[in-house]
Amino acid sequence: MSQPPAPSAQVTAAEISRIAGVTRATVSNWRRRHEDFPGPSGGTESSPLYDLESVRAWLASRGHASAATPSEELRTTLRLHAHEGGGTSDLLLLVLAAADRSPEELTAATQLPDADLAARAQRDAASTADAVPTAEAVRFDTGDAAVLRALYACVRDEGGQAALGVLAERELEDSAASGAYQTPAPLADLLARLIPGSPDCVLDPACGSGTLLAAAARRGARELYGQDTLPVQARRSAVSLMLTAPEATVTVHAADSLRADAFPGLVADAVLCNPPFGVRDWGHDELAYDPRWAYGVPPRAESELAWVQHALAHLTPGGYAALLLPPAMAGRASGRRVRAELVRGGALRAVIALPVGTAVPLHVGLQIWVLQRPEPGGPERKSVLFVDTAADAATAAGRGGTAVTARTRGASRSASPDWAGITARALGAWRAFTESPDTYEGEPGVAHAVGVVDLLDEVVDLTPARLVRASRAGADPAALSVEADATRRSLAEAAQSLARTAGQEGWSAAGASAREWRTATASDLSRGGALTLLRTLPDSVRGRGQAASGRGGRPETRAVLTGSDIATGSGPTGEPMALHDDTAPVIAVGDVLVRGVASTDGPMARVAGEEDAGALPGPQVHLFRPDPARLDAWFLAGFLGAEENIAGASTGSTALTVSPGRLRVPLLPLEEQRRYGEAFRHVHALRAEAQRATRLAEETARLLSGGLTGGQLLPRGT
Repeated sequence: MSQPPAPSAQVTAAEISRIAGVTRATVSNWRRRHEDFPGPSGGTESSPLYDLESVRAWLASRGHASAATPSEELRTTLRLHAHEGGGTSDLLLLVLAAADRSPEELTAATQLPDADLAARAQRDAASTADAVPTAEAVRFDTGDAAVLRALYACVRDEGGQAALGVLAERELEDSAASGAYQTPAPLADLLARLIPGSPDCVLDPACGSGTLLAAAARRGARELYGQDTLPVQARRSAVSLMLTAPEATVTVHAADSLRADAFPGLVADAVLCNPPFGVRDWGHDELAYDPRWAYGVPPRAESELAWVQHALAHLTPGGYAALLLPPAMAGRASGRRVRAELVRGGALRAVIALPVGTAVPLHVGLQIWVLQRPEPGGPERKSVLFVDTAADAATAAGRGGTAVTARTRGASRSASPDWAGITARALGAWRAFTESPDTYEGEPGVAHAVGVVDLLDEVVDLTPARLVRASRAGADPAALSVEADATRRSLAEAAQSLARTAGQEGWSAAGASAREWRTATASDLSRGGALTLLRTLPDSVRGRGQAASGRGGRPETRAVLTGSDIATGSGPTGEPMALHDDTAPVIAVGDVLVRGVASTDGPMARVAGEEDAGALPGPQVHLFRPDPARLDAWFLAGFLGAEENIAGASTGSTALTVSPGRLRVPLLPLEEQRRYGEAFRHVHALRAEAQRATRLAEETARLLSGGLTGGQLLPRGT
């Protein structure tokens, strides 16, 4: 007796909107107005799920061709593939092979018959199997044809990293309680930059997706070693690193680094690591006599101290390690003896506190521990550096404004981390300290070098906030008074400017109901020549082109504008990058810049000004170049950055990635566009003035409060 056909994968209403290229509200209207719209096949009343193939058939009957981006099409096809029992391990191998093919070869592959396509993909994936950990024999058949076509198309149009991200997202969903989180790229760059010099050989014993090793590769590392407990993360890391650092030697293994070190004889120039936190079953009993514990056996509840000593054991004498660690380990009683030995032995060089929200877990302010393996007969380490970037992060007063310093301890957790300020404070203090540790004077309230003898008390508490706060009394009263008075005057001027900007009138209601208009996607406008959509190519692709030479024939270095810069209104603050390819997009005045990750912490879009011109868009920034004869730039920025527009064009589960081609723009005459554009320009100015006034108010309050409690300022009448 024949079995009934299995149902296809299920999709949410939000996924239907992305497939059809419409808003979620449109999908809701279809459900209410069309009786033949497919009914829910699962889920709950508040979050229904719909049969994917039934939805596709209904859309086709209405003439709605799929408007999904290649990555979204791959994501949807993967759901169906997984529903039918297909895995993704072989597809990871295929991404690596496909990324090395030309666009023409990938297009030809998508046009092959099913059987030939499966055979071609099997050969491609098998050619890379030796490079990826725990890879098994590759097997594809005609049932995999749909997902193979989607993968080849995604690599061709969006690059290997985009396809890799979709595959890893699916595998991590299938890995029960993986607890895997990616280290933010700015934080990875900070850890890599804390390593002095240019290490060639770098190890990450908890490599995850390879973000830290990729940051090391960007700084010149050519031997990259990684290990991760999760096989999916090890495979993803290996493929990702081979894509982003094709000239480096990449070796990644899948195993528990503490229990089964894959590199027992490796001595690296540097170790970077964001280890798992709070793990009690890390092997305390079976590893009690492990030779790595040179500074004492880590307590059962202190797995982080095991990772610290694992890192030190893999360093060449004089080599450095930077680890991201939870704040509790700086003062927990159980780890006091090991902390004391790390300090006494000169292995701990710095502890840097980060603001809340910089990395998962977002509710606590993590710390960076910088360690150095002592050299036999090397110099005595007399002090340890402590930096509190959470209490003192440099920010800008706004585009066109005066730079100020704003302390953000009480800032909202929803605010985007000020990576430029955090990085400047941490690196500035660290470099000054390493240049002359014995004479380093520190910065009151920000950075302080504490003598080893002073740290070795009964608790050995290494919390930066506690140790840095004690240094504030060293501030000069006269200098603090002058700084507070100047900041107060700037605040008064900013408040007056904000009042003038907010006082503008002329807004009116649209009528009894909201105005409606016909819209077109950015992709449609691009095909029609009204705008050009540009993006920064991945390093693996850019590296294949000819270098664009600046002076002396070397690649020209340019500033980088990040998504955080758009949110905060600052100029380009990203780490300067070399312009390897003269076809790479360079920002020009009048370009519209849109953040690549959906968020509510600040504006999503802005028009490039003089201060942005010549910079490169960061990897999470989309660049739209409108034809001024057909599109007003401020009109375009206002609608592209609208909350509903961003939501409708975003995909993903945890981080919502904006698909730029799916953003929609009203079709209005140019003169009417300009009226809207002028209104959006005014809104932008209002937001900038408000941000500037807020920062100055926080700075003024901090200076006055700190001066009063520190004894540098006196109340009136005293």
